[in-house]
Amino acid sequence: MVRGLSRVDIVDIESVECVGDIPIEEFISIARKILAKGGVDEPIVVVDGRVVNTSLCLALKKLGVKRVPISRDGAVRIFIPLEALGFYSDIKPNTMRVFRNSLELLYGNWPTPLVKLERLSLKGIDVWAKLEWYNPFSGSIKDRIAWYMFVQWIERHGPIAKLYEVSSGNTGLALASISAIHGASARIYLPSTAMKAVEVMLRVLGAEVVRSSKELTTDILKDVEMEAIRDSAVMLNQFNNDANFEAHLRYTAKELDLQLREAGIVPRAIVAGTGTSGHLAALALYFKSRYGGYVKVFGVQPAPNNTIPGLRRANTGSKWLNYVDIDDLVDVTLEEAVRGSIEVARNEGLLIGLSSGAVVAGFRKLVESGVVESPGSAILIFPDSGFKYVEVFETYIRNSMKTL
Repeated sequence: MVRGLSRVDIVDIESVECVGDIPIEEFISIARKILAKGGVDEPIVVVDGRVVNTSLCLALKKLGVKRVPISRDGAVRIFIPLEALGFYSDIKPNTMRVFRNSLELLYGNWPTPLVKLERLSLKGIDVWAKLEWYNPFSGSIKDRIAWYMFVQWIERHGPIAKLYEVSSGNTGLALASISAIHGASARIYLPSTAMKAVEVMLRVLGAEVVRSSKELTTDILKDVEMEAIRDSAVMLNQFNNDANFEAHLRYTAKELDLQLREAGIVPRAIVAGTGTSGHLAALALYFKSRYGGYVKVFGVQPAPNNTIPGLRRANTGSKWLNYVDIDDLVDVTLEEAVRGSIEVARNEGLLIGLSSGAVVAGFRKLVESGVVESPGSAILIFPDSGFKYVEVFETYIRNSMKTL
């Protein structure tokens, strides 16, 4: 119900002059309140053509609403549901799957599928997996942030001619694809632990590849930042760029919410990997704000002295976890991640990647320890498929045969 609109107009947000940016802490604070209430309780105040409460305007824009309430008479008490502001208008699946260009193939193809895993459902807990490898460029969840970081840069600064980025795989592949579409050159810096398949695919996409002797992407960042400055290249920096978090809050979390509503599900638990922390933090902020304490959100991280492609320990600089509430973090070894991938392949017929396998292993630990309660539903976020990780699977299977 819309209340208190006698002095308020509802207008297209693009017609409102709210430019600039707000600190991530302020955005999250405002977003949390809006999501918790399910709407806005104050208008954007415009005096002499100038927006007075710019932070609210910018926060609503980042959340992806299409319309906003405007008052030219000062602040008034109102309540307008998010639905009335076009909050879900970003999620418009193309039912006939006809796309006018490669970029539309990405965002026009959302939502990515949500599927029930019948064999993994156990102890009264229905398990649903969100399959992010249906994104077209890297075949991973990283397509979302690569696209959003790229377009946000263009909107604010103009075209990108030369791009440098540090990546262990998927973000680099996504940015190489998007750079090719925009006619930009891309140089991707890989850690020594990156899969050989990733390097080959990057070269196929036309990217220059620089492989470091260092094992962690975070150890390469400073050197690449200096090279980007030296060469007048753009470095979007997925590890620190707030567009990473914002993309998942505006799209990933919102579309998952709509899918769950379609299926009549309010999840008891959401389990996701801790990489740069963009999607894990966004899901935590969204679902905990919208559904309160009923939904628990868990992060899965590599166990000490383990390297799992696409994942990192939360204390190694997962920026956005500092601003949201996570119920717990679960440690998983590389071997457990591989076994999780193989379990899903042999029981559900899905070839999932190592970070996805880690999420499966982490979920099992949460169930066995009684942290994830039944009955109810759990949502597992599968970042990518298993095709890039043939080397790891081959080693595991070969070693397993030796021990038989």
